Amino acid sequence: MNTGVAKDALDLGKRLQDEASKLWAPPTEGFNSQSEMVLLGSIVKGTRGYIEKIVNQINGTYENGWYDACSVMIRRLVETLIVEAFEYYKIDNQIKNSSDDFLYLNDLISRTLSSTQWNLSRNTKRALPKLKDIGDKSAHSRRFIAHRGDIDKIVPELRVVAQEFVYLANLK
Repeated sequence: MNTGVAKDALDLGKRLQDEASKLWAPPTEGFNSQSEMVLLGSIVKGTRGYIEKIVNQINGTYENGWYDACSVMIRRLVETLIVEAFEYYKIDNQIKNSSDDFLYLNDLISRTLSSTQWNLSRNTKRALPKLKDIGDKSAHSRRFIAHRGDIDKIVPELRVVAQEFVYLANLK
């Protein structure tokens, strides 16, 4: 085979591969989930764009069977909604450290449960540690792999917590 022809074929193959990667890459901001199997989008619709996108990712990771990613995104939503509530009441200094960074979720939940700014429902008080636990296991445990049943068990708790904090933070 002529080395020039072989080089041209390799160059063409590389260009085709580069073009195919661009054409078939997912959209920059990701796809919309096809379902709302974990959390209804209507609970967060019209709140903040980043909260809506987190819920979309929660639902999308679930429908694709990426349960560790789903539980980490649930954890992120809980953190975000807690911060939103503290900011709305202008007491976010209570959940920051000396460097002005927000505390870790364990401390956020502790401060949330002890705050006198609101009266959390019994269900939310019970649910917060459960939501944290599954997110922590997926984010920090080397040998834990979340399964669909792990997420399914916390779906009712997530709805209660999300809805309560959306209202507490006056996002709706």
